[in-house]
Amino acid sequence: MARTTGRLTALKVSRAKLPGMYADGGGLYLQITEGGASWVYRYMLNGRAREMGLGPLALFGLQEARAKAQDARRLRHEGVDPIEHRRTARAQQQLDAAKAVTFQQCAERYIASHRAGWRHAKHVEQWESSLQRLAFPVIGALPVQAINTALVMNVIEAIWDEKPETASRVRGRIESILDWAKARGYRTGENPARWKGHLKNLLPPRSKVRMVEHYAAMPYDQLPALMVELRVQDGIDARALEFTILTAARVSEAVGARWSEISGDVWTIPAERMKGGKPHRVPLSRRAMDLLKALPRNGDLIFPGPKLGRALNINAPRKLLIDMGHSVTVHGFRSSFRDWVAERTSYPNHVAEAALAHAVADKVEKAYRRTDLFEKRRRLMADWAAWCLRPISVNAGNVVPLSNGTS
Repeated sequence: MARTTGRLTALKVSRAKLPGMYADGGGLYLQITEGGASWVYRYMLNGRAREMGLGPLALFGLQEARAKAQDARRLRHEGVDPIEHRRTARAQQQLDAAKAVTFQQCAERYIASHRAGWRHAKHVEQWESSLQRLAFPVIGALPVQAINTALVMNVIEAIWDEKPETASRVRGRIESILDWAKARGYRTGENPARWKGHLKNLLPPRSKVRMVEHYAAMPYDQLPALMVELRVQDGIDARALEFTILTAARVSEAVGARWSEISGDVWTIPAERMKGGKPHRVPLSRRAMDLLKALPRNGDLIFPGPKLGRALNINAPRKLLIDMGHSVTVHGFRSSFRDWVAERTSYPNHVAEAALAHAVADKVEKAYRRTDLFEKRRRLMADWAAWCLRPISVNAGNVVPLSNGTS
């Protein structure tokens, strides 16, 4: 009786050179081609012929090939397709490997993929520094799949009472990273950092922990005295701060200003340096123009920092204020400007909003607004400069003239 299995021997295998299929029995074959020798398992499943590769002869000997074929026959006996079973196992291995990616690796990839869409380098720095200080020490080295509610709470609960604003931002950043990781197949399940319907039930509202602290602003009636102090301060940081106040610009826009953006008495900030992503024209008052004319021109940066080719640090004007004894922020001068417009002038609200380059929230108003109100803003900024530079009283009535009435 002919043998149905075990037809091949180690000697026959070693001598097999001609192309063809050499049967061992039970569906196992040694396949010889011009490309080399390999093992193949052939079988029928649901009336369909299937062929499964078991690996090259150079890696798997006869006994190993028989063991592989035996495992495949067992699966087939259970009604499982060996090929599909192997595909599923490999896919699971790949998924398990992907799930081993750490939270820190996901965070770094998330930031890298979104960096181009973030207009300001400061935005990237805030993401990186907050995660490095608060999240990475707790969950950075853990597989992103392992991040759960308890771990997220370990990150943010410790600072929720003391710094609710910071904690809220970190929570939102963790949520975004975990959503990204899920979309990339690195994790499954619900996002444990989500606020609505989840962490909202575990943490007190920020409004009840601490009142939201807005940027500390100087009352507008104190600005003339500040401008007197600034005028006697040496250094590029003082000039940058004065320019920021006179233009009601954001500090990042002002310290990064370039000579190529100045044309006559108009400063055009390009879209890539604007928070709203649109170019913004700023009418320059006479004092702002005089300030610029007095500055040396070494390169394109108007307010260069100590490092060659780098703009003044965004925190330099704030540090100067602190050194001068003022506990206000540079951004707060935009609030001072807004309060002054509302309380001391008759300029319409939309003119002041245009001067601050605020986005128009109302869709109907946005559709009908066809102009940037530049000429009206030119008069507004001239009046603002006149207010900032108006004479102030010192020591019971002594008046120090600071302006000849022009702006």
